[in-house]
Amino acid sequence: MEKDSKIYVAGHKGLVGSAITRILKKQNYSNLLAKTHKELELTDQHAVNSFFKRTSPEFVFLAAAKVGGILANSTYPAQFIYSNLEIQNNIIHACYEYNVKKLLFLGSSCIYPKFAPQPIPEDALLAGKLEPTNEAYAVAKIAGIIMCQSYNKEYNTNFISVMPTNLYGPNDHYDLYNSHVLPATIRKVHEAKKKKLKFVEIWGTGKVKREFLYIDDLAEACIFLMNNYNDSEIINIGTGKDVSIKELYEITKEVIGYKGEFRFDTSKPDGTPRKLLNVDKINKLGWRAKIDLKTGIKLTYDDYLLRFDST
Repeated sequence: MEKDSKIYVAGHKGLVGSAITRILKKQNYSNLLAKTHKELELTDQHAVNSFFKRTSPEFVFLAAAKVGGILANSTYPAQFIYSNLEIQNNIIHACYEYNVKKLLFLGSSCIYPKFAPQPIPEDALLAGKLEPTNEAYAVAKIAGIIMCQSYNKEYNTNFISVMPTNLYGPNDHYDLYNSHVLPATIRKVHEAKKKKLKFVEIWGTGKVKREFLYIDDLAEACIFLMNNYNDSEIINIGTGKDVSIKELYEITKEVIGYKGEFRFDTSKPDGTPRKLLNVDKINKLGWRAKIDLKTGIKLTYDDYLLRFDST
């Protein structure tokens, strides 16, 4: 990408899209296209085609998606598969129709089988059964990956697919029921501190392990790959390090200054025992994550206080 290349970030108001937009501006990319959900309904094929025809973007980051945590995924599977298939079908095909130079499609680490080898290599895709709670979302994302690969094969396009691990950072939503693990953890511990609760109850044993990537690291990785990666095969983006859920809560407790304790409800499910991505591929290309977990949680907590609780 040149600094004045016409770049469209689909989903620029969301967690991922806003970070990509922020880092593009920081790196002096000056010709950015953006439309809010009200201005452009991405599930409307005619509207998407009209936008591409009118604006002719050269590079596209497809960060728009319907996303949520384990509860949202298991409660609204029809909405997750339908909306995500519509959004990605419309944008991927428009990128082909209107001769976009390169598309970066944002997948997710949940595309991998529930019991994939750890750390998870890219070739684990479709090698086993998915985690049932987010199967609908994962199938939509897998369809997007195969679609990108198929267009590359048949139409000689340059569409790449990246698989980020669990994400967190500024501009997230901190819903206790529909958000991902880390933002929900921040809100839960903050509210416990505010209400002077003696303990916080946590689902499961706290022993399962997860990897967390700060959103600005993801954005930098996406821009790096847009400029340095041209392969149809998927590529993982992560830190290469994981922590137990118990450790995550302890770090968050320290950052927030909560004095109570944690109690684990072992009658509730743990989910997948471990989910850590193998990031050898992207590391060999020359990119590594910079923000450690404690620093990232501090930055995210500052964002939470600024946006939701300035008292």
